[in-house]
Amino acid sequence: MLNAGDTAWVLISAALVMLMTPGLAFFYGGMVRAKSVLNMLMMNFIALAVVGVLWTLYGFTMAFGNDIGGGLLGNFDFAGLSNISGKLAGFATAATDTAPEVAWPGADALPLFAFVMFQLMFAIITPALISGAIADRAKFWGWTLFVAVWVTVVYFPVAHWVFSFNGFISADSVGGWIANQLKALDFAGGTAVHINAGAAGLALAIVLGKRKGWPKGTGRPHNVPFVLLGAALLWFGWYGFNAGSSLAANDLAAVAFTNTTVATAAAILGWLIIEQIKVGKPTTLGAASGAVAGLVAITPAAGFVSPLGAIAIGLIAGALCALAISLKFRFGFDDSLDVVGVHLVGGLVGTLLIGFFGTTSVNSLGVDGLFYGGGLGQLGKQALAAAVVLGYSFVLTFVIGWVIKKLGGFRVSAEDEVSGIDEAQHAESAYDFTGSGGGLGQPSSIPVKSSTGSAATKLEESKA
Repeated sequence: MLNAGDTAWVLISAALVMLMTPGLAFFYGGMVRAKSVLNMLMMNFIALAVVGVLWTLYGFTMAFGNDIGGGLLGNFDFAGLSNISGKLAGFATAATDTAPEVAWPGADALPLFAFVMFQLMFAIITPALISGAIADRAKFWGWTLFVAVWVTVVYFPVAHWVFSFNGFISADSVGGWIANQLKALDFAGGTAVHINAGAAGLALAIVLGKRKGWPKGTGRPHNVPFVLLGAALLWFGWYGFNAGSSLAANDLAAVAFTNTTVATAAAILGWLIIEQIKVGKPTTLGAASGAVAGLVAITPAAGFVSPLGAIAIGLIAGALCALAISLKFRFGFDDSLDVVGVHLVGGLVGTLLIGFFGTTSVNSLGVDGLFYGGGLGQLGKQALAAAVVLGYSFVLTFVIGWVIKKLGGFRVSAEDEVSGIDEAQHAESAYDFTGSGGGLGQPSSIPVKSSTGSAATKLEESKA
């Protein structure tokens, strides 16, 4: 029987998650140079178009179709979103001769189309996250081709592994190996979204190489208010991301909502404390980045830990991500907007800490972690899931990016990179650079002493 309240909540949550992609566009857009901001916005918006079409054609069925073997990929029963209209989805209670009335789908069923749209928004934002790693140097159509290939061979299979549960689409449906065989926990996408995107960002940053003049001469963030606006929109939309993943308007959704709030708050404090220690001042960019780090880290754990556990995860993630953004200077990869430091590291932190802070007092379908008497078994499962997704994403992304680059379709020319790629790629400019309008648009108002990132990043740049 369809549950109208749950259906409304999932549809609202899908809309909130959709808003995250424009929010990400502003978050990233504020951190690039003034002459590259349109390209950055477009790299995010094109994900809405490309993934929306591919999800309809074959993405949903690859991710949530009945498993074709080994928990690796779904079949093509739902290609073109066929065989979905009028169907309900929900965890099955098998019918018996004595109790036929409890047959699937039960009292908490959703229209399958509502679930299709909710999961689409996850598929859209995941490749969009990668774009920050290669800001200021990617051709628009090369990026567009990359998104299409990457979601097909990386995201759709990984979504099947992590998000496709036995018995959800139908009573006899079989899902992915991480969710059902390994039984690693990921409430809303720490592995499938953030570790996946972070590993891909690292691979692409290596393939495309460093920006001209990196690390000292690539320009500072051109619009810090944009960054804070983007972070606020991401935080707002993330309630749909995390609380919506309960797929019901229930106590678990409220717990996930609470954990999302307190973990993010704690992560801001954790990041700013590290900034204060390292550079002597807390920055606006640091606060925005800390918020995103906390949102990333609590994503896999939102429905499996208590609010106190969420605060601990947020503090740890904020501090570790603030430290991790300096890795690019130590190892020499130009991750323009700290996708690796925030999303890969934050996703790993949240995924692994379920093994410590998980508690069945919050969710009976979860586990008790080490701090609740559960031992190290779940930590091992979490680590294996994270390592497999990280390795799969990195290797496949490297290959995809390398092929597109060799075909001459990925990196802009040195001249376009230096002058700004908005005009070269889109024949547009975000601002008036003639000087007649004054203020923000004038090139003279954009210092180039330090490059994008937080104050902690700038400190490391000064040492590079």
